[in-house]
Amino acid sequence: MNKKLQLVKYLLFDFIAALAAWGLFCYMRMESIDRQLTESRLLVSLENQFFTGLLAIPFFWLFLYYISGYYNDVFRKSRLSELWQTFGTCFIGTLILFFALRLGHTNLVYESGSFSPYMNLFLLQFIFTYIPRLTITTLATHRVHRGEIGFNTLLIGSNKQAVDAYQEIITQKRGSGNKFIGFVNVNRDTENMLDKYLTHLGDVENIRGIITEKKVDEVILAIETSEHDMINRIINRLIDADVVIKAVPSMYDILTGRVRMSSILGTPLISISHNLMPAWQENVKAFIDYFISAFALFITLPLNLFLIAGIKLTSKGPVFYSHERIGRYGKPFVIYKFRSMYMEAEKNGPELSSKNDDRITRFGKFMRKARLDEIPNFLNVLKGDMSLVGPRPERKHFIDQIIVQAPHYLHLLKVKPGITSWGQVKYGYAENVEQMIQRLKYDLIYLDNMSLYVDFKIIIYTVLTILKRKGI
Repeated sequence: MNKKLQLVKYLLFDFIAALAAWGLFCYMRMESIDRQLTESRLLVSLENQFFTGLLAIPFFWLFLYYISGYYNDVFRKSRLSELWQTFGTCFIGTLILFFALRLGHTNLVYESGSFSPYMNLFLLQFIFTYIPRLTITTLATHRVHRGEIGFNTLLIGSNKQAVDAYQEIITQKRGSGNKFIGFVNVNRDTENMLDKYLTHLGDVENIRGIITEKKVDEVILAIETSEHDMINRIINRLIDADVVIKAVPSMYDILTGRVRMSSILGTPLISISHNLMPAWQENVKAFIDYFISAFALFITLPLNLFLIAGIKLTSKGPVFYSHERIGRYGKPFVIYKFRSMYMEAEKNGPELSSKNDDRITRFGKFMRKARLDEIPNFLNVLKGDMSLVGPRPERKHFIDQIIVQAPHYLHLLKVKPGITSWGQVKYGYAENVEQMIQRLKYDLIYLDNMSLYVDFKIIIYTVLTILKRKGI
C-alpha cells in the first residue's frame, strides 16, 4: 500500500484535467464568437488569457481540491461522496474563475445557439476531473475488496463481542481491507476468547507502544457492556495516535440513531473521529494561519525592532525567551516569546506568572499589557507547531498536575495549540493549577464548537483585548 503513489495519481490526473478543460474551453469560446462583430483587440486579449491560464489555472484547481479535503485519505474514498464532492468543488471553482477573470465578457458577441460559457467550463472541468478520479478510486476499491490493499488493524476486546465482530468482518462478502495483526484485552482478569483466532499483544495500558511498533492504521473497539466504563480511558490513550478509530455499536447506539452506514455490505461500525472540523474548514484554517502569521510578522517589523531595543536597554539577557511546550498529540515543541522577565526567573523551577509578579521587568509589563511579548508566536505558527486559535500550550510540568485532577485535559491535545483561545478570552491568564482547571472548561467548549466562525469571533475579541491593553 503506497499512499504517496496513490496521491500522485490523483494530483497528476487532476492537473492534466484542468489543463485539458481550460484548453478546450478557450478553443470552444473562440469558435463560438462572432468575429465580424467582435473587436480584434478583444480577440488578442482572449489569446493572452488562454496562455496565462495554462500556467495558473491547474494550480488554482489543485489548491481548491486540497482545501476541500479531497486528498486527505486516498485509500478510504466513497465513490458516491466523491461524485458530490467533485461536482460541488467544480461548481464553486468555476464561479470563482468567472468573477476573477471576467470570463463572461459582456463585450464579446457569441453566435446564436452557442452554449453558456459558464456551463461549458463547468461541464468540461467536472467531466475531465471526475472520470479519471472514478477510475482510480474504483481500481483501488477493488484492490481493497480483494485483500491486495489492507490496513493493519488492532482489535480492542477479548470476549464474545470481540469474537463476533472479528468473525463478521473476515467473513463478509467483500473485504473491508482490515488486516488484523492481533488484539489487546481491556481487563487483565477476564478470559481471552480471541486467543484461538488472533495474537494477544498485551492490554490497554501499553496500547500506544503497540500501535507504534506494529504500524497500526485502524483500531476497532469491541468491548462488553460491563466494560463500557473503560471507553473514556481507552479514547484518552488514543488521542495522540494517528489511527482510524471505530467501535462496534451496542443496541442502545442503534436505537438512538448513532450508527450511520458507510457501506451496504460492510459491518456496521461507529466512527470515532479526531477531526473536530470539516476537512475544508480545517484546511482553510491552516491557510489562514500561515497567511496571517506571515503578514503579521511583516507589518510588525518596525514594532519588533522597537521591542528588541527596549528589551536590550532595560535588562540584561537575550531578547528572546524559549522553552518547551506540549503541542498536538502530545508532541513537544519550542515556543518563542520576547523575554519579559529578568534572567534566572525560574531558577527554582517552573512557575506561573501573576499580576504583581516581581520577576517581570518594567518593559516586560508594558509588553504584556498588549500581549506584545507573544508576537514571536507567529514563528511557531509558520513552523506548524501552533495555530492562531486553539488552547494555549502548557508545559509538561503543569500538564502532569492538571491531569491528576482533570484527566479530560488530554482532549485538548487533539488540536494544535493557539496564540489565543476561548479560555484566554473568557477567563484570562491562570496563576495556578486550580485556575488552569477552571479555564479548561472554556477550551473544551471550544473543541465542541470549532468552526471558522468561532475562530473569527475569538480573534476579534483578542484584538479588542489588545487595543484596550487588558493583558497581564
